[in-house]
Amino acid sequence: MRHPMLHGTYNAGLVLASLLVAMFASYVSLDMAGRIAAAHTRAVQRAWLAGGAIAMGIGIWSMHFIGMLAFRLPIPMGYNPWITFVSLLIAIASSAFALWRVSQATLGPARLIPGALLMGAGVCGMHYTGMAAMRMQPGIQYVPSLVALSVVIAVLASGAALWLSFHLRQMPRGSRRVRLLSYAAAIVMGCAIAGMHYTGMAAARFPVGSQCLAAQSGMTHGWLAALIILFSLAVLTIALIISVLDLRLELRTAVLATSLADANEELQFLALHDALTKLPNRALFEDRLRQEVEIARREQTAFAVLFLDLDGFKQINDAYGHHVGDLLLVEAAGRICASVRARDTLARLGGDEFVLLAAIKEPSEAANLADKLVSLLQNPFHVAELDLQISVSIGIAIFHGRDRDARDLVKHADAAMYHAKALGRSGYCFFEASMAEDAQNQLKLLQDLRLALSREELALYYQPKVETASRAVIGVEALVRWNHPERGLLTPDLFIPLAEKTGLIFQIGSWVLNEACRQMSLWRAAGHTGWTISVNLSAMQFNHPALIQMVRETLEAHALSPYCLMLEITETTAMHNADNSLAILQQLSDMGVRISIDDFGTGYSSLLYLKRLPASELKIDRGFVQDLATNSDDAAIIASIVALGRTLNLKVVAEGVETPEQQDYLAQLGCNSLQGYLLGRPLPGEEFLASVSPSLSA
Repeated sequence: MRHPMLHGTYNAGLVLASLLVAMFASYVSLDMAGRIAAAHTRAVQRAWLAGGAIAMGIGIWSMHFIGMLAFRLPIPMGYNPWITFVSLLIAIASSAFALWRVSQATLGPARLIPGALLMGAGVCGMHYTGMAAMRMQPGIQYVPSLVALSVVIAVLASGAALWLSFHLRQMPRGSRRVRLLSYAAAIVMGCAIAGMHYTGMAAARFPVGSQCLAAQSGMTHGWLAALIILFSLAVLTIALIISVLDLRLELRTAVLATSLADANEELQFLALHDALTKLPNRALFEDRLRQEVEIARREQTAFAVLFLDLDGFKQINDAYGHHVGDLLLVEAAGRICASVRARDTLARLGGDEFVLLAAIKEPSEAANLADKLVSLLQNPFHVAELDLQISVSIGIAIFHGRDRDARDLVKHADAAMYHAKALGRSGYCFFEASMAEDAQNQLKLLQDLRLALSREELALYYQPKVETASRAVIGVEALVRWNHPERGLLTPDLFIPLAEKTGLIFQIGSWVLNEACRQMSLWRAAGHTGWTISVNLSAMQFNHPALIQMVRETLEAHALSPYCLMLEITETTAMHNADNSLAILQQLSDMGVRISIDDFGTGYSSLLYLKRLPASELKIDRGFVQDLATNSDDAAIIASIVALGRTLNLKVVAEGVETPEQQDYLAQLGCNSLQGYLLGRPLPGEEFLASVSPSLSA
């Protein structure tokens, strides 16, 4: 016989509130699962697990309790606080188990199914314990089929929650796709949890005449629903805010860590590589050299160190600026890298110096490699819309496995490179023991040269320039000499190349110009107003940006007329970059300074540019004068230069005159003036006037 039952009703607002709380709790639980998995230490993981379990448990329990509060019977109702509290503990314990399970590294069927069963049992336990808190008399009757259905729903919902939480935490956090999937998963989980709850509620039957024993002593409806909703939402919101803030902090920390790692990697790269060419620098090369020495000694093999120095680079760098020079270095480094093997090490030591570490079997392999590099770098470079020509001098030092000392390999290769330069550049040379002493001498000479100016060891010697017809002195050429304290008087060919290589040429050139103008101003004051003084400019000086200003300031400092100064540049320098040379020479000419093209006939002048140069004279190279009496070709060349000079309205000077026969021959050929030992040797300024015969003085 069926007993009549009480008919219950639901508050629609509270039902909706319970569903929203379930979804919100599901979203927070999904987020918490990700935070636990992302924790880097066990202590942090435990803290997130505890906090997440409490927040998630309160959320699920709140949904359940709000759903119960939404249920109305036509009798007074209440809830036993202790039994209700036990249901809350069951919810928290179930949540802790769920979060722990999804934080594991794997979640296969063997873990997912038992986990879903245990968590589903916990959810059901929470629900039916909460129902027991009503303390109905007689007891609540349940429909077995609906109870079973609620258990199935709880297990399936738990399984779905575990699976979704595990897979969502493995996706990159913060992306829009993950957020959308999290929202969808929270809706599904919330509906599943609410479905279980309301299925369990539907299974409950309350006979007519039932009484709620907790109605008098327990918690009643009244304000309880609003309080629980606010409390659960506050807990879940705080938990979510903490999680979101921690995620942002983690993301920023990750970005910072990545940036620091990238910066550290870049710093390590820069510490071991050249910033311009990206080649290994000296530190990395020395480490590779030590490794190669160990391999060679262990396996009794050999390797070669090739020291490369680019010929003509400094002139290009000074003429076109550091930007073009840097681009040229990068292009040259690229060519070399493309021509060597991957296991070989090419490093840049600084400036235009490179060093190559190459494994070889025979010295001939190093020679073939060097010859290949010489040919490769002779090809023109097209840089910044310019066609640039350089060459390379290479020194080679060989290390055999049986050798004991490897410390001086680079020095030996460097010494051999200098020897290759001395032999004419654009070539290679193997190291020999005698070169080490030469290198030491060059180094000592360079150190002394750096101190020569401050010690006042440099001096100017003056050689007369004589008019061919009248034999009168019309000018002098200033020639620098070095009174070395140990080696005696040194001529420019022994130290000017060193000065050009190290940049000291600018200081020396400035001193020479200043001293020459000072001496000329004294001679003019003594009455020699018709003389001019010639000063040689190196290619580096000529292309220096401060040349024009330096010349102007020097002339002003000594109150010397610009017409008295003649600057000599070689034909090769003038034609190297004709347009640039023309601009510089034009500025000097506009100032009033006269220009002489030195060593004329040895270069490859273009008549188109030559006629545009504001030069005053052409100076025939001494090489054509030496064999003038016996070589008809030299006589023909000189005659052609003289004819060219007349056509272009330029004076022609012949230097290197040492015999009367040469003097007579040059006079017949039509040279305007002569210079050489026959007419006067270079002498210091104090002795020069005394050596010049009054009959030769203008």
